[in-house]
Amino acid sequence: MSKLIFKGKLALQQRVLPAYRQPFFDCLAGACEGGLSVFTGEPRPEESIQTAGDLAVAQWEKGDNVHLLRGSLYLCYQRGLKRWLQKINPDALIMEANPRYLSNRRAVDWMHSNDRPVVGWGLGAPAVEGRSAGYRQGYRKRFLDGFDALIAYSTKGADEYAELGYRSERIFVAPNAVVPPPRTAIKHEPAKKRPGRVLFVGRLQRRKRVDLLLQACARLESPPEMIIVGDGPAREEFEEIARQVYPSAQFVGPKFGSDLEQYFAYADIFVLPGTGGLAVQEAMAAALPVIVAEGDGTQRDLVSGGNGWLIQPGDLDGLTAALHEALRHPRRLVKMGEKSFNMAVEQFNIERMTEVFVSVLHTVMEG
Repeated sequence: MSKLIFKGKLALQQRVLPAYRQPFFDCLAGACEGGLSVFTGEPRPEESIQTAGDLAVAQWEKGDNVHLLRGSLYLCYQRGLKRWLQKINPDALIMEANPRYLSNRRAVDWMHSNDRPVVGWGLGAPAVEGRSAGYRQGYRKRFLDGFDALIAYSTKGADEYAELGYRSERIFVAPNAVVPPPRTAIKHEPAKKRPGRVLFVGRLQRRKRVDLLLQACARLESPPEMIIVGDGPAREEFEEIARQVYPSAQFVGPKFGSDLEQYFAYADIFVLPGTGGLAVQEAMAAALPVIVAEGDGTQRDLVSGGNGWLIQPGDLDGLTAALHEALRHPRRLVKMGEKSFNMAVEQFNIERMTEVFVSVLHTVMEG
């Protein structure tokens, strides 16, 4: 990949700094001649977000998140945001394009008062319903119009921004990535004379729907070996379901680094039956085909090159049918895994993501 460079100093705001973002921010910092400063606060305790301990290349400024209300009414105000901008005096700013973050508008105004661009970065703008839908959509549009460009996680998110009325020529897609491009492909042997091996990796929360995966495997005529990697608040609940419907399922706990790589190398297919998507990229980099439930839109891009199956959330019949179709063709599964690997090399990696971000920065600086 060509090495694009941003010659100025870049500032980047996030509500929190999840551990999975650390590699990307350090990669982006390496593409900024003037350096990158990241501003974040702390999550709420009940969110159970694994935050980063440090950044190796980027600078990190810790603010004070004031969490207001809960659920669909949640709002956040970040103390110290404007003071941080005044201190580092950046040439450009990238912010979360989320109108729930009340301090972001002040930061945008400060940057524009100094004639400097601001890029919004977000999932998209899904339609809202209810009595106040018109007002909320209007408020969201006014908020997004304050940005000089928008970077969406996915093509679906980009389409949503355009449908809301944001100018399409200033919408860009940087596929949400968490891993570098893989250098060598793992060679998987087709499961011709043994049970297929189904792998799940992720935090064990109810929304991950491991219960559906257990039920789907139990429905298959040829039961596969099922391995569940991870820990979380729903682990005991999932283990109890497994004892009832699929007692051979293996809960191996959280794994990282080379220990986790061994499970990716051992498996025949990766399945994410609920929300999420970041572990899917790791599976693709390990040359695994995938079955993924469509959630926030990023999943649609990940399963678009003949490398797996996209199913509807909560669809047990659809998940069962996809697993049956996948495991009955072991050689085809290996070929689909090779397509996953190629997609991870060419598109879904932090180097490609960094390249898009820097390209967008060039666009707004020229504008």
